[in-house]
Amino acid sequence: MQEVVVHYYRMPGLTEAATESLLRKAKKSVSEKIERIETEFCYNLQITSDFTPEQKIVLTWLLSESYNPKGFSDKPFLHAEGDKEYLTEVGPRLNFSTAWSTNAISIFHVCGLDNIPRAECSRRYLLHCSEALTEEEKKGFTSFVHDRMTEQPYLEPLASFKLGIEPAPIKTYPVLSMGREELKELDAEFGLSFDDQDLDFYTHLFCDVMKRDPTDVELFDIAQSNSEHSRHWFFGGNMVIDGEKKPRSLFRIVKDTLTEERRKNSVIAFNDNSSAIRGFEISTIQPEHPGLPSKFVQQKFMSHILLSAETHNFPSGVAPFPGAETGTGGRIRDVQATGTGANVTASTVGYSVGALNIPGYELPWEEKWEYPSNLAKPLTIEIDASNGASDYGNKFGEPVITGFTRSFAQRIPNGERREYLKPIMFSGGVGQLDDRHLHKGQPEKDMLVVKVGGPAYRIGLGGGAASSRMQDASQAALDFDAVQRGDAEMENKMNRVIRAAIERRGENPIVSIHDQGAGGNGNVLKEISAPNGAEIDIRNMVVGDPTMSVKELWGAEFQENDAMLIREKDRAFLEAVGERENVPVMVMGKITDTGRMVVKDSKTGETAVDLDLELVLGELPKKTFVDHHVPAVLKPLVLPEQLTVMQALDRVLRLLSVGSKRFLTSKVDRSVTGLIARQQCCGPLHLPLSDVAVFAQSPFSTTGCATAIGEQPVKGLIDPAAMGRLTVGEACTNLVWAAITDIEDVKCSGNWMWASKLEGEGAAMYDCCEAMGKAMLELGVAVDGGKDSLSMAAKVGEEVVKAPGTLVVSVYAGCPDISLTVTPDIKHAGRSSLVFVDLSGGHARLGGSALAQTFKQLGDVTPDCDTALLKRAFRATQRLLRERVLLAGHDRSDGGLLTTVLEMCFGGDCGCVMEATTENSVMEFLFNEELGLVVEVDDAKVAEVLAAYEAAQVPARVIAKTQGANRVKVSVNGAVVLDEDEKALHDLWEATSFELDKLQSNPACAEQEQEGLKKRHKPAWKLTYEPRATPAEWLASASKYRVAIIREEGSNGDREMAAAMYAAGFEPWDVHVRDLLSGRITLEGFRGIVFVGGFSYADVLESARGWAATILFNKELKAQFDAFYARPDTFSLGICNGCQLMAQLNFVPWKGIEEAKQPRFIQNKSGRFESRFVNVRVEKSNAIMLQGMEGSTLGVWVAHGEGRCFWPDDAVKEEAMRQNCVALKYVDDDGNVTMEYPMNPNGSEGAVVGLTSPDGRHLCMMPHPERLFMKYQWPYWPEEWESPVSPWLKMFQNAREWCERQ
Repeated sequence: MQEVVVHYYRMPGLTEAATESLLRKAKKSVSEKIERIETEFCYNLQITSDFTPEQKIVLTWLLSESYNPKGFSDKPFLHAEGDKEYLTEVGPRLNFSTAWSTNAISIFHVCGLDNIPRAECSRRYLLHCSEALTEEEKKGFTSFVHDRMTEQPYLEPLASFKLGIEPAPIKTYPVLSMGREELKELDAEFGLSFDDQDLDFYTHLFCDVMKRDPTDVELFDIAQSNSEHSRHWFFGGNMVIDGEKKPRSLFRIVKDTLTEERRKNSVIAFNDNSSAIRGFEISTIQPEHPGLPSKFVQQKFMSHILLSAETHNFPSGVAPFPGAETGTGGRIRDVQATGTGANVTASTVGYSVGALNIPGYELPWEEKWEYPSNLAKPLTIEIDASNGASDYGNKFGEPVITGFTRSFAQRIPNGERREYLKPIMFSGGVGQLDDRHLHKGQPEKDMLVVKVGGPAYRIGLGGGAASSRMQDASQAALDFDAVQRGDAEMENKMNRVIRAAIERRGENPIVSIHDQGAGGNGNVLKEISAPNGAEIDIRNMVVGDPTMSVKELWGAEFQENDAMLIREKDRAFLEAVGERENVPVMVMGKITDTGRMVVKDSKTGETAVDLDLELVLGELPKKTFVDHHVPAVLKPLVLPEQLTVMQALDRVLRLLSVGSKRFLTSKVDRSVTGLIARQQCCGPLHLPLSDVAVFAQSPFSTTGCATAIGEQPVKGLIDPAAMGRLTVGEACTNLVWAAITDIEDVKCSGNWMWASKLEGEGAAMYDCCEAMGKAMLELGVAVDGGKDSLSMAAKVGEEVVKAPGTLVVSVYAGCPDISLTVTPDIKHAGRSSLVFVDLSGGHARLGGSALAQTFKQLGDVTPDCDTALLKRAFRATQRLLRERVLLAGHDRSDGGLLTTVLEMCFGGDCGCVMEATTENSVMEFLFNEELGLVVEVDDAKVAEVLAAYEAAQVPARVIAKTQGANRVKVSVNGAVVLDEDEKALHDLWEATSFELDKLQSNPACAEQEQEGLKKRHKPAWKLTYEPRATPAEWLASASKYRVAIIREEGSNGDREMAAAMYAAGFEPWDVHVRDLLSGRITLEGFRGIVFVGGFSYADVLESARGWAATILFNKELKAQFDAFYARPDTFSLGICNGCQLMAQLNFVPWKGIEEAKQPRFIQNKSGRFESRFVNVRVEKSNAIMLQGMEGSTLGVWVAHGEGRCFWPDDAVKEEAMRQNCVALKYVDDDGNVTMEYPMNPNGSEGAVVGLTSPDGRHLCMMPHPERLFMKYQWPYWPEEWESPVSPWLKMFQNAREWCERQ
């Protein structure tokens, strides 16, 4: 292959807002000398032949900005002149292709640029300084603008992608002659994480049983397969504590919660990638012929509910963004690979980090301590890890619907520094699977062993072993080898292959499926082949890096891969679907009957692996772990004598675990799939307050699943057993707000993050586990799965810093009616009361509380859980919920009772008068974190609610009256202890979130939102029409109008769009752009086309640019779309990514606009993805889909990164306005057109939401009405709207009615 790298440059590289933000940060972090920064992108393209003139035209269109043609050249724009300027360039490390490259190459090849095998984008920065920077400052800036784990400085223009590496040959090591010492040396050299028991076992295996020397591939294989990460030795091992051998392992304690009685609704537990409970019979739609362009048809079947949860702590500490994105991707594959294939639905997240130390935002309880060089700082992890996880889910198309975050760093009374230096990056997922796909089939001789997913890269080497040890800066080189990179687009495509297979329902070709994770091929291919064995040819793998050795091909943890067993007869189907979705399907080998895993290298004829599966995967000897209790050194909590409630709130409401999580929820998609009935945000102000998340099993079913999380780690530093009980209790008090089948149907995942092998920690963890198990048995809740991460410590100098031992309990249960939920926001201010359901048993313990933490203390007595009382309260609350007596509800948790009441007021944009009596001190009463509930009840129903709790023997009393005025007054024992403006308190609660937001987005936008929040109020929506159900005759018609739901690589909004069209009486069809390119189908016969939302080609060359090029630079395809556009009986709709596409295609506002003058949708002013529920007004226009809706204002979801409408030419803009081509506009809470962020979430000029053609047949918009065509999909529904039909359904009905008239 010709090795020539050519360069093209585009200026500016970063947006204006991003550049300003970088300048401000660089001045603070690097040097005040920096006065101005200019940026440009350099596209480094490897080419195998010179470009033809036609290819140059295509390439220029793809890489340049159409409205700024002068900003593109084959020569750099930036040059340093004089010593006051400094030019630096950074880009990806060359040892693996980036996801950017993978997606860019897909675009290039489909557009005829198949002479580009690899492309990478680097960033060039020119600094203008007041005086010359020192060499140290130059290095400092270069380090500041790149991720050292995934990027590198380019000291000169990239001349080659070659690394000068030849694939290393297979090696053998002299274990037979050198024995145990040889293994010990190899362990130290390669970071295999062998302990003494491992060394003894493997010495015996090779010397006495196999009687041969191992290959390097085999050693690497067993190190990953049998690491703590993969084998969970500690959880399954013998425990000796205080000299006494415990009768049960940790695994046994956990599994004992799933009694025979509790198994009744359990369908998968402890034996698959996820766990599952019995679901419901559902009705949904899917393609009639999966894997082919075909119409959507109705299907009815039993669909079960599943949950998976895991952590990706070590990678997220070393390289937060890629670590968290691959953690998300790995957990998605856990869901996919359940049974014989499952549907991914939604996710949950959690981040626990050390002290934030936000620059310029001093929090009095935070210390400025030393941090290890091999781990990112806590503030970086909090922002970048959440960015990575959010970005991956946004691109894949999986909404985040609940979660937690916590910051903790404290030197506790025994002198230990406790801090999440090694962070927690938690990822949970809920999904569904067909009853016919519950159980994996067994391997049979000659079955095909298949891999589906992306190419192999030299990444994630030894991650299983690396994550099983304490992090130490001296092992940073090994840590680097274990870092991974994610490609959400590839995972999306792989998911579509799996979905096509499972949507064949009774003819699902997948016999068995496993996800590739820790240990790479070495783990997943052994697992799927056991116990029969298999023969694999390593050269059947698609390789992205030709320099990889066999060891690396077998052991690297490259992402976005699943392994399957299929029969030969199904091979053609799977390969055809892979070709349609543009994802490799690799037949790696066949199942044998030898019981051995044999890996051949057909290139050399060598055997790299020949292992007896029973010896390496079978029951291995249990390990024994010895520990003892270390008595806790505790001190009573001592608060300042003159401390006022307001002073306490000023601290507590700023604590990360207590305050607003807006900075997390606003950057992650919470609406994609259209199946979300309850996510984090609620109420008229859309605040992140919800305790429980709920999803629907189908757009057309009212059944679903509720899930919630509990975690209380700080209390475990005082009493690990109480922490175990409280964690379960908190999960239940969060779950209680959705009507489920019964508390005894609740199952959960238990995730353990602990430094369990350090002195005293194993004993503490055992106490916690025993307490958790007992509490669950008493409640009727059961664990059915979970994961552990048992090396939660890091060295700082000579000090070992342990994270607080952490248990995360993720509960889930079936919901017979997803509309039966309550949220914390007060609904009837001025005519309702707040009833406190006290589950404390009369206690008010402050140990481990937020209040204690903000005064740098723990306390000595922690809250606990009365399981019998909690169970009675749970069932009583559920009865009241089903009877629709409760208006709002919230649990008492971090921050205490006063925080609970305040958050309810914040959510309802109102105040309250709280009056209470107590035998405890004011601080104990208001800030203790004992379990409890607060419910809002209409004044007329208070007696009924109190009687219901009394009948259940649950203490309950009225503690507050709500009021419309934004004032909160609190009296305790007759004395007023707080009398403050609700808006001011709300501002405190939001403060830390906004400080974090300013660091991750355009700070001007964050500041505008923070200031604007003080005057926000319930939106004054109005409808100019009466929403009506779709006529029965439209739905029953045997001959419906056909609509092509067109998707491209990376689209993720097609299923909800198909559902919306189906609900309006259309016949939607699943059509991939590749179907049109291949001629499998044409646009003839379709009355409508819809370009759906998502991230086509991951938006690597700007939003929808690659998708547009696919159409514009394929003559036959372009002719099809031109013909469709011109037909007078057709309509088109573009949503989000499809809206961006229609602008790129010149569909709107009209054909024929000069390209440099064509309006476009560009990056949001905030500089990041925006997930918001905003107000829009339907304008007067000719848009056929909006007729009869003019003048209406209503809420709608937005979820995009590039939605700002930009008009390069004023004359075009004025003409578009004159022809009423603006279909919708963003408005504020009063219905007035607005440029204020986030009501205008992207800074769109003129508040433009969407555009239409002058004749009204072609409409594009950035928001997602297809995710709101059912009432349950609305995060907030005004009580005065009495119609059960969603107002947005009319938009789709209008199109159907228009077709009828033509």
